[in-house]
Amino acid sequence: MIVINKVLVPTDFSDYSAAAMRYACEVSRRFGSQMHLLHVVADAAMLIPETTEFVGEALADATHAAITRATERLNGMPNCAFQSDREVIRCVRAGSPVTEIVRYAKEADVDLIVLGTHGRTGLSHLLMGSVAENIVRIAPCSVLTVKPEGHQFVMPWRKTVTLIVPCS
Repeated sequence: MIVINKVLVPTDFSDYSAAAMRYACEVSRRFGSQMHLLHVVADAAMLIPETTEFVGEALADATHAAITRATERLNGMPNCAFQSDREVIRCVRAGSPVTEIVRYAKEADVDLIVLGTHGRTGLSHLLMGSVAENIVRIAPCSVLTVKPEGHQFVMPWRKTVTLIVPCS
């Protein structure tokens, strides 16, 4: 039997993340899972390795402000419709998205990560890589990636229809 007690949805507040959230809500509903929402803010200090004290403080202030804004946005996101009576765990971290998502999944003992893919190909994929691809590779649990342009989740038919076609 498959048991999914905790579902993690990393979000960057994009349409891609919204598509993943729809899937995660359905999985969570079916399994009675606890939902975890995570946003990772890029740590500005990581982008500039050698800084003066003044620049370092400015970068730290910028990261703190970004965390505050992200926390407000994350707290403003609605729970899944069926989870109005359940607590949704919300967390904002600063750092590398791949590192922080995997770290959170380990710390929270998450059973499934559901994340949207941006569908980059070609040069942009080569230059930027894929957060989803890297998470799939190193995550401590199963990962469901959701393409926004892909199939939307629909309930399967309850009745099975058998079609008999005579062979010629």
